[in-house]
Amino acid sequence: CHKIMELLGQNEIDHHQRQVAILSQDSFYKVLTTEQKAKALKGQFNFDHPDAFDNDLIISTLWDIKEGKTVQIPVYDFVTHSRKEETVTVYPADVVLFEGILMFYSQQIRDLFQMKLFVDTDADTRLSRRVLRDISERGRDLESVLAQYITFVKPAFEEFCLPTKKYADVIIPRGADNLVAINLIVQHIQDILNGGLTKRLTGWFNGYGATKKPNMESSSRPH
Repeated sequence: CHKIMELLGQNEIDHHQRQVAILSQDSFYKVLTTEQKAKALKGQFNFDHPDAFDNDLIISTLWDIKEGKTVQIPVYDFVTHSRKEETVTVYPADVVLFEGILMFYSQQIRDLFQMKLFVDTDADTRLSRRVLRDISERGRDLESVLAQYITFVKPAFEEFCLPTKKYADVIIPRGADNLVAINLIVQHIQDILNGGLTKRLTGWFNGYGATKKPNMESSSRPH
């Protein structure tokens, strides 16, 4: 998603003026109970299970975005395993990229996206990225990261994430390293921004997801 934003030149534009915005499923983890938080601090809570996410909030947020409204996105603290009091404001944009490993799991959410992209990355690459991220950004040690990966992450990927690959419209091997695929996506988004597609196209990319902002002066409702 960040590579797409970079190639579109949107990362250098003020948030109020951006035509393309990014949302992450990781922002929508549920508020944990005291018991769940205690498990999380011990590395014993499964954050890779579909039930870990606040799908009701995701759905209401997506509908607000489709209606051209400004939305407040939660900020999740992965060190304390809790939502922060502050939120991030996302202003109306023509295209919204929504990324997350389980964005295709719920049909109710999946059906909101016009185009669904599945990034197919090598297992060793996924693990190495997770180790580096969790140690540097989330204050974990190597032992706990590997234990969590074996106990929760890998089984959840195989049970919940990988099967949703069949719902993808486009499968992208190697992720951001696949410049041919990235450039095709960028061109498609530019077509949306330039009005090159039909007026009916409400446009969504997920998991990369994208939505075209509805014409608020029109009497027609977004699909």
